[in-house]
Amino acid sequence: MTLLQTILLAIIEGLTEFLPVSSTAHMRFANPLIGVHPDEFIDMFQVVIQLAAMMSVVTIYWRKFFAIKRVTFYGKLIVAVVPALIGGYFLKTYIGLALNNLMFIACVMIGGGVALLFVDRFFSESTIHEEKDITYTRAFIIGCFQVLSIVFPGLSRSAATIIGGMSQRLSRSVAAEFSFFLAVPTMFAASAKSFLDVYNEHPNVLVRENYITLGIGAVVSYLVALLAIELFIGYLKKHGFKVFGWYRIALGSVVLILLLTGHMQ
Repeated sequence: MTLLQTILLAIIEGLTEFLPVSSTAHMRFANPLIGVHPDEFIDMFQVVIQLAAMMSVVTIYWRKFFAIKRVTFYGKLIVAVVPALIGGYFLKTYIGLALNNLMFIACVMIGGGVALLFVDRFFSESTIHEEKDITYTRAFIIGCFQVLSIVFPGLSRSAATIIGGMSQRLSRSVAAEFSFFLAVPTMFAASAKSFLDVYNEHPNVLVRENYITLGIGAVVSYLVALLAIELFIGYLKKHGFKVFGWYRIALGSVVLILLLTGHMQ
């Protein structure tokens, strides 16, 4: 992978990871357009830069992540991440096939976009405005929503968990923040597993040049994500999800047309 391809994918990841538009879909759509051909290393690279983007959450919300006395905060994250760990383990083969099916991802993008057009109307009454008021049961249910993003690549992990949070009466901003928190252990586990899989099955991939590529991608993704989080939270508080819904429908439709006409493979 060239330096330009590395930077472009990292920017795409950093910009889209925390938006309800699916960073995975954007990177998968971008691959053929910028000449990247997925293989074992590319798959690992895209998971690792997702983790790097998640580290921006730790930076921005470091007081919450390192508040050792707040045991319940960590407990909620553990409870919420369990469904994704179980789902990822049992659906590994299916996930690999789905991630390589751009037609399927484009359709999920459109379907998810339609859902976002109505989510503000469906979940307009919130009663939870602080993270401390989220119960373990609600945290687990939000974690179950996260599994949907595993089953349907292109749905968006953040979209699934934010909608899950709003279904549990969390305000938009609290649902978004909890989604960010939950992403850290989820992507840490996914990155660790991806790295170990490559290390055990394709050790020849882990050469010096690829480590440099991982490092550059991680730094760029992290820096871009720092900006994206702040902008997203500010926008979400004022405007809601509708614009993201229309964007998803438009992008998914364009990709679908390109695939059906043979201009994208």
